[in-house]
Amino acid sequence: MKERRAYEKPSERRVREKAQAISRQRKAARKKMQREGLPAGSKRTAAR
Repeated sequence: MKERRAYEKPSERRVREKAQAISRQRKAARKKMQREGLPAGSKRTAAR
């Protein structure tokens, strides 16, 4: 994980926090799919 600088501009903070939220959401979705028994590496080509 990248280290943040001591001070980050509010705009940079918003961008970082949004990216982290998306990453957390995708990770949670992957874990949910695994719990439901679907293969770990399946791609959603039809959904895109």
